Order: sequence, then C-alpha cells, then structure tokens
Amino acid sequence: MNLGVRWTLHGDGRTPAPGAVVRPDERLSWPRTAGLGAQHVVAMFGASFVAPVLMGLDPNLAIMMSGVATVIFLLATRGRVPSYLGCSLSFVGVAATIRASGGDSATVTGAVLVVGAALFVAGLAVQRFGARIIHAAMPPIVTGAVVMLIGFNLAPVTATTYWPQDQWTALLVMLFTGLAVVCLRGFFSRIAIFLGLIFGYALSWALDRVFGKIHSPAGGAEAVDHWRLDLSGVAEADWIGLPSFHAPGFEWSAILVALPVVIALIAENAGHVKAVGEMTGEPLDDKLGTAIAADGAASMLSTAVGGPPNTTYSENIGVMAATRVYSTAAYWAAAGFALLFGLCPKFGAVVAAIPGGVLGGITVILYGMIGLLGAQIWINAKVDLRNPLNLVPAAAGIIIGVGGVTLKITDTFELGGIALGTIVVITGYHVLRAFAPAHMKERMKDEEPLLDSGTSSYDAGADTQEPAGQKAAARTPEGPGPDPTTGR
Repeated sequence: MNLGVRWTLHGDGRTPAPGAVVRPDERLSWPRTAGLGAQHVVAMFGASFVAPVLMGLDPNLAIMMSGVATVIFLLATRGRVPSYLGCSLSFVGVAATIRASGGDSATVTGAVLVVGAALFVAGLAVQRFGARIIHAAMPPIVTGAVVMLIGFNLAPVTATTYWPQDQWTALLVMLFTGLAVVCLRGFFSRIAIFLGLIFGYALSWALDRVFGKIHSPAGGAEAVDHWRLDLSGVAEADWIGLPSFHAPGFEWSAILVALPVVIALIAENAGHVKAVGEMTGEPLDDKLGTAIAADGAASMLSTAVGGPPNTTYSENIGVMAATRVYSTAAYWAAAGFALLFGLCPKFGAVVAAIPGGVLGGITVILYGMIGLLGAQIWINAKVDLRNPLNLVPAAAGIIIGVGGVTLKITDTFELGGIALGTIVVITGYHVLRAFAPAHMKERMKDEEPLLDSGTSSYDAGADTQEPAGQKAAARTPEGPGPDPTTGR
C-alpha cells in the first residue's frame, strides 16, 4: 500500500534548479528537509499557539496534537496534499461562548469533538457524491455569512477581556502587527502574527521594568495591580514532561453552539486543497473529500484527549510558495518537531504567559480578518447582494450572530449567537428560495460554486487559519493569517 512515505531525491538534494519545484513525492537532503520542517513549525506558531490560549486549553497539548494531526492527514491523503494541521481559530468564539455559559474545558472539547465527527462525515459525503452535495446545502451566500458572523462574534472578547488589560500595549502591538502584515515581504510577512507576539512580549517586559505594575483588569472584572508579563509559571515549569490531558464532556447546548463551525472548516479545507493543486500543477479534486475527512478524524483524536481542533494551515502554503518546495517529507519533519515541543512544559508556560494586552492588539486584527474572509467568499463566488434572496437571510443571520440575539426555547434551553445566526441563515435561505419568484433564482446562475471555483483561502487572502475562506487567523498571501483562525 502506498502511504506516501517514500521520496526520491530531487537533483543533488541541495538547491532546486532555477524555475524547478520539489514535488510532494520528492525531497532534498535530510538536513535541508529538517530545516524546512522547522521553518513550517515557525510559520504556524503565531496562530497555532494563540488559539489554544484564547480557548483556555493547554498550548503544549495543542502543539503535540498538531504534529499527530499532520501525520494522520499525510497518511490519509497518501502524501499527495502537502499540509500542516494546526489549531483552528474558528473555534475561539465557540469556546468563549461555552465558557461564558458555565462550561469548562471538557465541555469545550466535547462540543468540538462532535464538530470533528460532522466534518468527517461531510468528507465522506464529498468523496462519495462529489462537491455538489455541499454546494446544494451551503451555497456561497450561506457559507460567507456563517464565516462572517463567527469572526465578528468575537469582537466583544477583544473589547471586554483583552484590550482593557493594557490598552496602550494593545494599541502598539496592533500597529506593529499591521505594519508587519503590510510592509514585510517573503517568509517574514507570513509570520507577522508571530512577530507581533514577540514584539508585544518584549514591550510588556520593558514597560514593567520602566513603569512597574499596571492597575487594570487581569483575567477578571476587577482592576488590580499586576505585572504585564508574569513569568512565574515559566520558572516553575519542567523542561520535560507530558502535557495536560483530559476527557471531553458533552452538553447539547454547547454542541449546538459549536456545530456551525463545520461550515467554515469545509470551506477552509476546500480552499487549501485547491491552492495546493494550483501550486503543484497536480489536480487534487479527487482528494478533496479525503482531506476534509482526515481533518475531521484528526480533530476528533485531538479533542478526545483534551486538545484543540485542527485545520489545514495557509501560513504553510506561504512557505511553500516562497521556497517552491512541496515535499511532504518536510511536513513529516515539522510533525516531529511539534511532538518534541509538546513534551516541553516550560515552552508551553512561555506561551501561556502572553500578556492580555498583547492578545488584545493581535486579536483586533485576527478576529476582523476571520470575519472579512466571509465577505471574500462572496466576492470570489460573485454573490449578488442586490438579490433579496441572498440579502435577507444573510443580513438577519449576521446581526443575530454578531449581536448575541437569543431565542428562549424552554426555561433551561435557549439558542443564541453563532448557533441561532447560522440556523437563520441556512433555513432562511432555503425557505425563501422555495417561495421566491423565478427571476430571483435566475439571477443566481452566475454565482460560482464554493468547492468548484478554484479559489482558495490563500488566494482569498487567508494566510493564517482559516475559511474558503478562514483561515484563517487570519492569513494573507503577503501576510499572516487564521486559520482563521484564522486561523486561523
């Protein structure tokens, strides 16, 4: 059986000839392959470590399971789709909503595990019936609206939790990250989120040394005196050890909040496969269903042990575009490095110590990019928002999702936010379509199918984490991204 773990040496194994590319089934020398693997790990650091911190999960476990997820993905696609799977930023809003309603980490990972199962089933459906089944249920107007409300639903998290902890640091980090996204080129532009984190880390340390403690909220509602950068946890952490595992818990209310994210993940994976196919010159449409299913299976495994969900990362597409090396051997090396980092609790403690003000500056950009990728889906698909059949369900669903509108079903159960907004978009669209006059339906014939358009999260400006989109956190061809993310 071909598992895609055998590679032929490209040329002399050193440097590709001018204009040549290293194909997925080729490799450079092992030292150079290891170096490329390390570069892929650095590229995904920003979003993949920010996401678990924002979700309240163990960053060490997140990086370890990203390595495991990458291995699963490479084996499932037989080495034809070079990809790194990192923590998805699409679930940050879901985690915040679940925790706000009293849920804990087990509830978060349990809800996300169900999303992984739904994604796995969706992948099998695409593999069996083709992409048309997804387009029939979730045309671009629906997918774009859901991605948009997922991203913009996160705005209160930044405004009320992170930004108030240190508003001036947040502002400076936002400005620095924005400049990095726009002004840097090549590899550095693709790790702008990571560079923003480093800048904020150093800035917080310097401000503590110069001005002392800051009086502001720190993880709670009351303002207290505290250090911007608290490294006490780093000193106490071991150099070698296992991450913190826990079993998932299942609650229907949390599952309903999380399920809409499957739409973003389908769009995200579709964009990634399309982009990789275009870059390598090898059509990969036959691997689309497999890639979606593999992502779902990897997320199920990660969340089953207490880790975050995973998704294909567009930051790593940027690395491939810059190096023209598409070898899956580099991703195997990256997965190996991720597993090693996961076994270093001190490294995870450094990540967990990221100051709230720094996250405030990062998330202002990151969350907005996730939301705007929904609009990018509409643009790529040529969605006509002058058509009431598109405009009405999208407008209603987005306002419900972003505004946190709730619908009380019983004394103990209510729908709101992301879940209710998604239901309104999907059901509203299909119900209105059933009663719409023929001329409104006719105007939609020029729209391009989400999974057959050849667009991608990379093309759409998603060089971080996420869909069709998200990648998000937040990712752009010239900048970071989510997934989502992005993200990212």
